[in-house]
Formats: sequence, C-alpha cells, structure tokens
Amino acid sequence: MTNQHSARRRLRAPDFHPVAWAIIIGTFLARTGFFMTIPFLGIYLGEVKGMNPATIGDILATSMLAGTCSSFIGGLLSDRLGRFPVMITAMTLWSLVFIGFAFAEAPWQFFLLSACNGLFRNVFEPTAKALLVDVTKTEKRAAVFHARYFAINVGGAVGPLLGLQLGAGGTSSLLPFAICSGIYLAYVLVLVALSRMNREAGQRRKAQGEPVSMRAMARIVFTDRVFLCFLIGNAFVANAYGHLDTTLSQFLGHDNVKTYSFLFMVNAVSVLLLQYPLVTMMRRFSSMTALTVGCLFFGLGLFGFGLFDQLPLLALSVVVFTVGEILSFVIGDVLIGEIAPADSRGTYYGASGLAFIGQSGGAWLGGLLLHSLGFDQGPIIFGLLMLITFAAFPFFFAGQRLRTRLPIPEEQERAA
Repeated sequence: MTNQHSARRRLRAPDFHPVAWAIIIGTFLARTGFFMTIPFLGIYLGEVKGMNPATIGDILATSMLAGTCSSFIGGLLSDRLGRFPVMITAMTLWSLVFIGFAFAEAPWQFFLLSACNGLFRNVFEPTAKALLVDVTKTEKRAAVFHARYFAINVGGAVGPLLGLQLGAGGTSSLLPFAICSGIYLAYVLVLVALSRMNREAGQRRKAQGEPVSMRAMARIVFTDRVFLCFLIGNAFVANAYGHLDTTLSQFLGHDNVKTYSFLFMVNAVSVLLLQYPLVTMMRRFSSMTALTVGCLFFGLGLFGFGLFDQLPLLALSVVVFTVGEILSFVIGDVLIGEIAPADSRGTYYGASGLAFIGQSGGAWLGGLLLHSLGFDQGPIIFGLLMLITFAAFPFFFAGQRLRTRLPIPEEQERAA
C-alpha cells in the first residue's frame, strides 16, 4: 500500500499555480507553431525566393537584433504596467507577423517581418518568465522552469514534423504560417481569460514612492556585476545556439531538408530525455559552473556540425550541442530568478535578452562565412564559430568569483 501511494505521488503532476500551468501549456502550443515555420524560413528564402546565403543571414539576424533591442523594454514595461497587458498586446501583434510571412514577396518585406518577429517575441517571453516567478514559490522555481523548457522542446519535436508534412520551406508555406497565427490568437484569448480570473497575478509591480524611471532601472541592472558577467558570457552562448536554425539550416538545408529536419527533431527529443537527469546532476554545482560546462558542450557540438557528414555522427553532435543548450538556458533562467530583486524581475529577464545580440551577430556571421568560403568548408566555418563560443569562459569565471563574495537578493531580504 505504501509503495502504491509513493508511486502515485511520483506520477502526480507538479503543484504549480494555475497561471503557471496555463503559461506552460500555452508555451507548448505556441512553440509548436513557431517550430513549424521559423526553422524552415532560411530554406524557404533560399530555395523558393532565390536569395543568397548572406542576404538570408541578414534577414534572420534582423529578427534577433530587433528582439535584443526590445527585450529590455518589454521586461521594464511589464514591471510598470503589469504582466498580462504586455503579454496580450505582444502576442496579438506577433500572430499577425506569421500571416505576413505567407504573403511577403520582396526582400524588404521579409526584413520588416523578421524584425517584428524578434521584437514581439522578446517582449512576450521575458514577461512570461517574470510572471512564472511571480506566481511560483522559491523552492519550486527550478521545477517550473524545467517544465516550461520541457514544453518548449515537446513543441520543438512536434513542430518540425508538422511543418515538413504541411510543406514548410517549400512553395506551400501558406498553411503552416496560417496555423501558427491561429494558435497564437487562441493563446491571446486564454491570456485575456486568465487576466480576468487572476487579477492579483501579473499586476503592476508596486514599489514604495514614485515609479523607477527607465534610466534608473537600467543603471540598477547594469551595475549588478554578477548579472553583467552573466549577460556578456551569455551573448557568446546565444551566438552558438542561434546557428542551429540559421547557419546549420542553410548549410544542410540547401541540398538536404530532410536531414536538417531529422537533426532538429533529435535536438528536441534529446532535451526531453536529458533535461531532468542533467539538471538534477548539476544541482550539486553552482549555476555559473553549470553555465560554463554548457558553453563547452555548445562549442563542441557546433564543431561537429562542420566536421562530420555522416548522419549518426551529426546526430551525436546534436546531442552534445543539446547538453549545452539544457545547461545554459534552463539554469540561466533559474540564475536570473536568484539574483534579481523581487520588484524588478521583469526588467532583469528583459535585460537578459540583450545577450541575444550574440544570436543576431551569429546569424549574420554564419551567412557571411557560408557566402564567402562556400558550403564545402564546414570544418573551418564551424571551427571558427566554436572558438567564438568559448569566449564566454572568462566572463562566467569572473561571475562565479563575484557571486561567492556577494549576497544574493533573497539573503539580503532575510537579513533585513
């Protein structure tokens, strides 16, 4: 009887706040639509629209650059205006972008839509993360971010398969984009309902006295030396991650879309299988140590993409790359929750998006290298990208040294 009771307890769903569960489920649906379309965009622009790799890289980089610029603003607005108003507005506008992709013809239209895609995504996501922290107790935050990342990667496994079946990347791309837009609009309706049922969640962060100005909040964030080390190091990590659906999609997708789709699915399935054991194992180490190890695996996986052309070895490279992804992004979100003061979490999560300037630069650099060196220079191209990734190491080491000497916000609050 005791064993049966223990088994039932292990199988029971985590006890998260209803708002947290809604965000996690909505994340799965939204990412299914996202991965059904965006990973194939580079292939679509090259094979259907006839654009060269450098132009494609510029278009994809525009999305990440616009997202980098908007992330801090979105997080700050959510601290001042409330989580739900910012999320609802961003998701509504984001849904319209996917309809635009289906009908765009000229390169300038794709540049504009790509910029809007990055802008609305990076307003929505840090706000959603901050709301998760708001409604989740400290001891459950790591678990809720694991669940969110799990949902992202289930969507990452399902989305490319659906996209391939629906013709994403080819001449029949209207349907995948339309379905994605419909999913996002349905998510908007859920958010509206949640905002009415949970008025206490996602409200404007009320601080004593006058609201903190944008300049003052930026000064607070960027004088946090531990956070600044994380931010700079994470820019190089984001550069590595960005190559999965930009440089690699062009490198493999120009003559083998199915291989790229298979590897993308391997990435998502690997996250599902490895996330829990890896994060559990790394709990005995500091967050910065886990980020450093993640950076190492990111770089090695990248190099494998250019070094190998056999499918099993490419799949192994994806698994190595995925280990880096899990350690860097799941634990990175937890780390921000640890170091951010309660009244400025949205701002910290928003500011963390500035690291994705590395992803923007990576997309641009990857396209430039492919255009300049050619598709037969994989080891050189991805070897250079690996070395750029490893530039994160000194910043993570410095952040770890600082963090061992400085109290974290929650310890300061308890001391007060």
